[in-house]
Parts: sequence; C-alpha cells; structure tokens
Amino acid sequence: MTKKIIFLALCSLLLAPYFPVEAQQAKKVPLVGYLTATSSTDEAFRQGLSEIGYWEGKNIVVEWRFAEGKLDRLPDLAAELVRMKVNVIVVAGGNAASAAKKATNTIPIVIASASDPVGSGLVPSLAQPAGNLTGTSTMASDIIGKQLEVLTEAIPGVSRVALLWNPDNPGGAPQLREAAAAARTLGVRLQTLEARNSREIDTAFTAMTRERAAALVVLTDAIFTNQVKQIAERAAKRRLPSIYGQREYVEAGGLMVYSSNPFDLERRAATFVDKILKGAKPAGLPIEQPSKFDLVINLKTAKTLGLTIPSSLLLRADQVIE
Repeated sequence: MTKKIIFLALCSLLLAPYFPVEAQQAKKVPLVGYLTATSSTDEAFRQGLSEIGYWEGKNIVVEWRFAEGKLDRLPDLAAELVRMKVNVIVVAGGNAASAAKKATNTIPIVIASASDPVGSGLVPSLAQPAGNLTGTSTMASDIIGKQLEVLTEAIPGVSRVALLWNPDNPGGAPQLREAAAAARTLGVRLQTLEARNSREIDTAFTAMTRERAAALVVLTDAIFTNQVKQIAERAAKRRLPSIYGQREYVEAGGLMVYSSNPFDLERRAATFVDKILKGAKPAGLPIEQPSKFDLVINLKTAKTLGLTIPSSLLLRADQVIE
C-alpha cells in the first residue's frame, strides 16, 4: 500500500506541469465599468479592446452604465460600479468623469473623452494627472478658437456670434474663456447663452433671434448631445449658420463640425485600460490630447441658408455632405 501511495504521488508531481493552467487555478477575468451620460454603447472602445486582444464576455467583462441624458443619475451609477469592485472605470464625458471621481479615489479611472480635464478640475495637469485618473482629452488648447476661425471664414464679415453652453458642465467655463479670447482676436462680438435643459435651449434660441446673432457655436455637452436634432432644427429655422464639436450635428442638418476624432480617442482609451490591468498606475500615465481634427461641412444646409462656402474651406474639409 505504501509503495502504491508513493507511486501515485510521484505520478501527480510528474504530470502536474502538463495540466492546463486553468485546471490548476482559474484565471480571474478583468471587470471593467463603463459610465456615460448618454444612452449608447461605445463601439470605438469595444473595437479598441479587441485590437489589443480583449473580447467582451471571453477574457474581459464590461459593465455598461448609461444615464440616458439624465445627469442626476450619474452619481448613483458610479457608486454602483464602485460597489461591484470593478478593476477600472472608463468614463465618457466630463460629467461622468466628475461623478466617478467623487465615487472613488482608489479604483483607476480612464477618461475616454472629456473636454478639459485640467480646467474642469479633474486632474492638476495632463503630463502628471496624479490621483486615480488618466485617459484622453477631446480638447486641444485652441479648438474653440479654431471653430470660431472656421465660422468667420465661412461667413466673411460676420460680427455677432452666439455661443450656447451649459454652465453645469465642468469643462464649460475654460472653453468659454478661450472663446472670449478668440472672439477678441477675430473682432467678433460673442453672445454667450446658458442652457441646462430643453426649455432653456428654447429660451436661448429666442434670445439669439432678439439679439440678431448672425452665427452660432455650440459647445459639446451631454445635454446638448441628447438634443442634437432639435438644436440643428432650431438653428435652421432661425437661419443661423452653426458650428459644432460633434459629427452628429451635421448629420442632423447642422452646417459644420470641427472637432477631434472621437472614435480614435475612445479607441485609445482601451490601451490605458490594458496598461492599468497590467500594473501601471494612472498617476504615471499622461493624459493624451488629440493630434488630428476633422472638418465636416454640410453643403445642402449651406445652400438652404444661402451661403457659398469658400473653396479654400471646402478643400480643407475632411468630408463634404451634399
């Protein structure tokens, strides 16, 4: 009996290296939370994961949480992800980032898109984000200025431009300061109008008409994203040539979009998740800014507004919708 036991023990020792690792110790699948103020799954982030070897439901699990345009839901959704003890929280937008930051100072947070992480107080600097946040920013330091510049090029001689923004958005104030500086340089009078909901958007458009604004800039905001069609229609009804920071607006009939490529930035967020899952600390991962910007022009809208877009601008456009 003793010899038999010794023989079996030796066999188990010899065969152990040949058993699959999973049979010896189940490998833990990473759990990632994704928080957004909107209501749709981020296919760019999902593609980014697959490009570096992560497939949802196989070797990574993503818990998607959508506020569906209701910003007051974000804190509860963020707290829910924290209770689930996710390995990383990915956030889309400044409001989602703020909610996640308030919910935890230990779980790593990756920003898939936020307009101004420094100006909104999310991080002390892009190069050294400190704390538990890192990721990508949709904003370069001069994007709003570039939008105003494109608008004045499309409408030579324009002197009064309305700017729609949400004061509750943490990234709004820094953009407003940049817009004011750019307007002074371009010799444009800026009419800033606040809106936090659909009713206030209506009020803002009434004020634009009353003040005889000749063009419109709409800052990127989750509330406005859920009102894309309505905003584009209001601008068209009042014959206001407009420029935006999201492609959805030109697809809804807006005149122009000048923005970073959100697909590329959100796809890049997956690489931050990968680095963190492999042991990197968010504080040591600088926040990336966009290096490429897309200009999209809706010529059909231009014709409806009676505008002739300069050929120089059309040649620079990444896409022209006819």
